[in-house]
Amino acid sequence: MKKMTVEDKLALNVFHVDEENSHIEIDKDFTDEKEIQKLLLACPAECYTYTDGKLSFSHLGCLECGTCRVLSHGKIVKKWKYPIGEVGVTYRQG
Repeated sequence: MKKMTVEDKLALNVFHVDEENSHIEIDKDFTDEKEIQKLLLACPAECYTYTDGKLSFSHLGCLECGTCRVLSHGKIVKKWKYPIGEVGVTYRQG
């Protein structure tokens, strides 16, 4: 069996996103690279990127698992809530 990439797995889900309103707010000025690496490695959807010393987050593919919220202990993820109404991820398998 061929190993599926993150992109292949995410393509199975259906996303109804509010492109303008993220359900997660991060501290973009956070600089502790050890803590940032935790989020980069733990996010199953690879929503976090760290380039040239700047952390960024895209909610457009977030699986709403809450891993980042738990790992950051309020340091990086300043606000986390489920998307409103019919917005968010719909799992097609599993």
